[in-house]
Amino acid sequence: MPTVSFHKPLYYLIGLAVLVNFSGLFVPLMDPDAGVYASISKSMVQQNDYVNLFFQDTDWLDKPHFPFWITAVFFKIFGFHDWAYKIPGILFVMMGARYTYLFARKYYNETIALWSAFILLTSLHIIISNNDVRAEPYLTGLIIAAVYHFSNSLNKGFGWQLIAACLFSACAVMTKGIFTLIPIGGAIAGELMIKKNWKQLFHWRWLVALVLIIVFISPELYCLWKQFDQHPEKTVLGTQNVSGIKFFLWDSQFGRFFNTGPIKGKGDKLFFVHTLLWAFLPWSLLLYAALFAKIRGGIKKTRTNYNEWFTISGSLLTLLVFSFSSFQLPHYANILFPMLAILCAHFIWQQVEANKKVFGAIQDILAVLLLILVVGLALFYRPYFTWFTITALAVMILLVFLVGAIIKHKTPYTPYMRSGFAILVAGLFLNLSFYRDLLRYQSGNAAAAYLNKYHPGTELGRIGIYFPAGEFYLKQHTYRTDTSSISNGSFPRTRMLFVTSEELKQLQEKAVALDIVKEFKEFHVTMLSLKFLNPKTREKELKDQYLIRLL
Repeated sequence: MPTVSFHKPLYYLIGLAVLVNFSGLFVPLMDPDAGVYASISKSMVQQNDYVNLFFQDTDWLDKPHFPFWITAVFFKIFGFHDWAYKIPGILFVMMGARYTYLFARKYYNETIALWSAFILLTSLHIIISNNDVRAEPYLTGLIIAAVYHFSNSLNKGFGWQLIAACLFSACAVMTKGIFTLIPIGGAIAGELMIKKNWKQLFHWRWLVALVLIIVFISPELYCLWKQFDQHPEKTVLGTQNVSGIKFFLWDSQFGRFFNTGPIKGKGDKLFFVHTLLWAFLPWSLLLYAALFAKIRGGIKKTRTNYNEWFTISGSLLTLLVFSFSSFQLPHYANILFPMLAILCAHFIWQQVEANKKVFGAIQDILAVLLLILVVGLALFYRPYFTWFTITALAVMILLVFLVGAIIKHKTPYTPYMRSGFAILVAGLFLNLSFYRDLLRYQSGNAAAAYLNKYHPGTELGRIGIYFPAGEFYLKQHTYRTDTSSISNGSFPRTRMLFVTSEELKQLQEKAVALDIVKEFKEFHVTMLSLKFLNPKTREKELKDQYLIRLL
C-alpha cells in the first residue's frame, strides 16, 4: 500500500485546485443562464420579495427557488456583484469535494479519499461550471452530501444522519426538481439490492425520509402555490391557468424527459458517452476503465464484501435516465462527478497497488496533449493582451516550476498528478485569459458598463435583444418595446434604446429621428465556432448592436 509520503504533494495540488476553481470569480457573467439567475436574485433583494420569481418584470417559472435564495443572501450582504453571485455555487462544490473525501475515506482509505477530492476539483467541466455558475454547482455538493448521510443512517433508527440526508435531498429538489432524487435513491437502492440487504431496503426509515423531504420542500411548494396556483389568470409560458406545483412536480422534469412539457429538447442516446470524454478530462479514459473494472470485479467477487455500490448505482442509473431524456445539456452530468471521481480514484489506487503503469503512461500523454492544446488555443485565438493577461501567463509559467518542485520525487502517482496539474493550467488559462477576452464580445455587458459610466440613471429600452447579464450589471431599469411602438410614439418611457442592426434599419426606414450613441460587437459566447475563434474570420461572425437616442 502507498505510504503517506505520497499524500504531501497531493495536499499542495488539492490546495492549488481549490484556488483554480475560484480563479473565475471575477470573470463577467455569461448569457443566458447565469445572467438570468443573477437578475432574478437581484430582483428578489430589490423588491424584498423572496416568494415570487420575476425576470424582466414577468412571472418566471422554470427553476425552483433554492439557488436564488442563497444568492440573494450573498447579494444582501455583499451587494450586486458577479463574484457575489458565483461564490455560493463554488462553495457548494467545495462542500461536495469535502463529502466526496469523507465518503471515499469511509468505504476505502485515506489515499483514495484524497484522490477522489483532487479528481473532482480537476475535472474540466467542474472548473468551467465554477466560472459559468448555474444550478449544477449546488447539486454537485448537495447530492453527494445526501448519499453520504443516507449511507451513515443505514443500520440505525431515526437520527440526525437521516435528518441531514433528507435536508440535503430536499435542497437538491428545490434546486432542480424531483429528478435529483434519482442519483440519491439509485445509490442507496443499488447498494442494498446488490448486497441483498432486503431488511434495510424495506426499512420503515424510508417512509420517514419521504415525509421529512416533503416537509423540507414545503417552502418551495408554498411559493409556487402563492405565485401561480392562486393566480390562474396569469399567462405563463404562453398559456393561462398554470399550476406552479404541477410544473415543479411533473412538467419541469418528467415533461422534459417525455418531451411533453412546455420546454422541449431533442435527445441523443449517446450524448453523455461522448460528453464525458471531454467534460471529465483528464480523467475520462480512466473513468471508462474504472466502470468496466468495477462491474467485472463485482461479478467475480463476493458481492457483499466488495466495498460499496452506491457510486456506480447512483451514477449509472442517472446517466441512463439522462441518456433517454429528450432534453440534454453537458452540465447535467456534473452532479454525478463526485461519484465518478471516487470510482476513478479507486481504479488509480488499484493500478498503483498492482504496479501497472499503462494508465500512468496514458495520463502522461494526456498531460502533454492538454498543455499543447492550451498553447495552441492561445496562439490560434490570440486573446487581447492586457497587463492582466500578461500577469496571468506569468503566474502559469511560475506554476509549472512550482509544481515541478512539488512532485520532483517520482512516485507511482506522479503521472496522475501531472495530468491533474495540466488541467489546472488549462483552467487558469480559460479563466484568467480566454473567457475574460471572450466576454468583450458579449455586447450587453459592454453596453451596461458604458451606460453606468456615461449615462447613469438613464433608463433603457431594448428591441430584439436578449441580454440578461447586461441587465444584471445595468444600474437602472430596462423596458422591452418594438419598432412599431417607437415609430407611432406609443413608447414614451425612455429615449435611450439598445437595438440590433435589423431594428435600427427598420427605424431608419420609418424616418424615426435618432442618434447613434455607440456601436457594440456581439457574439453568443457560449456557442463557440472555429470561424469565431479564428481572428481572420472572427469579424464576419460578429453582429452589430447599437445604443441609440431618440431625438
